[in-house]
Amino acid sequence: MTRYERSRSSRSTRRKPLRFAMAAAAAALLAATASGCGSSETGDTADGPVELRFSWWGNSDRAEITQQAIDKFEEANPNITVKPEFADFNGYFDRLATTVAGGDAPDVITLGGAYPREYGDRGALLDLSEVSGELDLGKLPESALANGNFSDVQYGVPTGNNTYALLINPRVFEEAGVPLPDEDNWTWEDFAETAEAISANSPDGVYGTADPTSMEALDLYAWQRGESVYSEDGGMNIEAETLADWWDMTAGLRASGAAPDAALTSELDGQPGPEQSLMGRGLAGMEFAWSNQYAAYQGASGDPLQLIRPPGESHEQPGVWLQASQIYSIYAKSEHPKEAAALIDFLINDPEAAKIIGTDRGIPSNPDVLEAIQPTLTEQQQVESQFVGRMGEYANRPLIIGPVGSTNTVQILERVNSGVLFEQITPEQAGEQFIQEVSAAIGAG
Repeated sequence: MTRYERSRSSRSTRRKPLRFAMAAAAAALLAATASGCGSSETGDTADGPVELRFSWWGNSDRAEITQQAIDKFEEANPNITVKPEFADFNGYFDRLATTVAGGDAPDVITLGGAYPREYGDRGALLDLSEVSGELDLGKLPESALANGNFSDVQYGVPTGNNTYALLINPRVFEEAGVPLPDEDNWTWEDFAETAEAISANSPDGVYGTADPTSMEALDLYAWQRGESVYSEDGGMNIEAETLADWWDMTAGLRASGAAPDAALTSELDGQPGPEQSLMGRGLAGMEFAWSNQYAAYQGASGDPLQLIRPPGESHEQPGVWLQASQIYSIYAKSEHPKEAAALIDFLINDPEAAKIIGTDRGIPSNPDVLEAIQPTLTEQQQVESQFVGRMGEYANRPLIIGPVGSTNTVQILERVNSGVLFEQITPEQAGEQFIQEVSAAIGAG
């Protein structure tokens, strides 16, 4: 999951990972277990039998491998039983909100985006320093831990990492006679020119790029200019001029034919996944996506795709960051916080657990664990892990987690971007409107 959660649109599914507003219909969580010791056994954490509730979102495949990891944990900790509770993405967060409000949330909670901060601010999450004896975070890099840390409190642990990237289809480039980008030395102007050249030299219906507008791309663009969507103190830190420049660029992409027109872009935003995207259908040379979506896009397209650095990274300052795919947190009112911490420790630090889970929840943050599972990774997973490792060399920016109310930002961006797409508002007006609406949503200014 990304910092900017979505409740609908193709990007919501494509970013799941995740560059990552949670959604809308309440759905019952099935049961989940989680108990675990990390690299060492923790069967003596309690005097008698303990039952933990462990919640996450995902499909049946994720549930199956998670249960296998839970079984391993229970073997090592016979006094602990883990009860699984999982649901689809949309229903999960509605159900979680209900259980938190009722004081009956699971012991181990999976979160993402701005939710760790929102629930932490409400006092719903445990300060993990209280269970440092059971949860070893020593092998996880600070850039990864920052995803679950705010107000100097560690409220969550990353399940694994991914990063925001540009997907390219070399076949589309070759057929258009356009050279591949020099990822270490290209600008946003180069990006626009490359996209225009691809479209101009390709059959109708093939584009240089899909519309790049997303919260992730916008935040990256802002960071390259020394700004960010949010500030450390919970306000906004992006200028209206920066937003206007972004929408000037995207309007230029449409005008030149480098990107689809408003109608097609709007239609694509309503599609459910990579299979319906331009990149997934082999109809785009470039498209922004999370690195953990690489395999899905390649599988959909049938072409050998590549992950490269976004444009503009080497000219001002890097804007890339390591993003936790998901976050494990402990409910503040859990009756068994030590056992919950032992389960999380097992899931993130034990090589046997990692071999079962693989990269389903992102590239493992613990380098020893990643090394242990390398031989088991598919070719696509190898590409993904190598890219995340390479981007980790540049991802040294502080991670600013969205404040309370920021889960509305994605819907605001979609609405404002639609106004620009259909020329109902100018880029300048869009910049002002975005700042006004987001400021109101987060209670800033």
